[in-house]
Amino acid sequence: MRLTVRHSVLAVILLGATCTAFGAPPFYDEWKTFGVRDGLPSNKAMAVLATDSEVWVGTDKGLSRLKNGRWKTFTPKDGLAHRAVLQLAKDPDSGDLWIATMGGLSRYSAGRFDTFTQLNSGLANDVVYGVDAGEGEVWAATAAGASRYEIQRNRWTIFDDSNTPMHEIWCYSVTIAGNEVYMAVWGGGLLEYKRDRDRWKDYRDPDGEMEIDLFRNDGLVHDVVTAAALDASDRVWIGTYFGLSSYDGRKWRNFMDHDSPLLSNFINAVTTKGKYAWLATDNGISATDRENWWSYQRDAATGEGLVIWTPAKGPEERFTTKTMFPHNYLLGSSFQGDDLWVATEKGVARGRRSGAPQAKSSRERTKAGGSKDE
Repeated sequence: MRLTVRHSVLAVILLGATCTAFGAPPFYDEWKTFGVRDGLPSNKAMAVLATDSEVWVGTDKGLSRLKNGRWKTFTPKDGLAHRAVLQLAKDPDSGDLWIATMGGLSRYSAGRFDTFTQLNSGLANDVVYGVDAGEGEVWAATAAGASRYEIQRNRWTIFDDSNTPMHEIWCYSVTIAGNEVYMAVWGGGLLEYKRDRDRWKDYRDPDGEMEIDLFRNDGLVHDVVTAAALDASDRVWIGTYFGLSSYDGRKWRNFMDHDSPLLSNFINAVTTKGKYAWLATDNGISATDRENWWSYQRDAATGEGLVIWTPAKGPEERFTTKTMFPHNYLLGSSFQGDDLWVATEKGVARGRRSGAPQAKSSRERTKAGGSKDE
């Protein structure tokens, strides 16, 4: 007999109290998908950036903006460096949008595009995987090192294996976090740059094993690093293609899909909000503060959503939602207030919270990935 418990009003209240007690992130149960039929040039969304009044989506066929309920698309005909947009960043001071593409770095400012390439700037390579802006600087992660653009000085600096401890020059993403800049290097671990000291430090997988994490919590879980982000508690979260690492300046914590609620070791992007890290993977999105976890997946057969709540203490809870993002392969996420936007292989989606989402859900006390009790 299948054991399924339908939520009563009391169950909703108890679950809400439990989530509050453990400091859980919001429960997103209302999802809306946007794709070609809504105005995007392609359903393959590779990046998403939400601001107070706009949502920008990078696709393999151009850049799109959602503003006042309408989508507008920009392509190389409008001045964009390349139609394949890989990452987006907004300068908090100027409001300029910086766009990492397969053919250079573009800036969208005051309604026009400016493009930077190897030929007209100090960009290390025209294949730009990641970009971030802040503190008067723009950093670009490229296929042949990283570049820093000091805006006021109009000065470029290239960083590669000749002037940093960069063991590989394939830089995959970059994050500016106040005085620190974190560079995710494909096969080279994580690089940290102290802006006030002009000093680099590298973090590598200490056991040197490519296939397994030989010693748990001994350092970075793997050298193939895809993303890094700093949370409100000054912890660095590092996504790799072999699991997740978190470092608080003293201790490392590593998580893999076989020993934690992490949905997949294949992490494409990391976003932080408050003390939580949101991990966009090839099998859905997980959120954690190291102890408590939310995980979201789409049921390909029904189109409904599976949401798994795994508290540090107490049993795991599973819920179904009527809607979910369109595909489990996620390439990015961004917050617009409390709304969560995700970029997927089949469009971009917005997640919202309803007044009492659990009242419409079913709960099963089963382990993630396991079968239901019969």
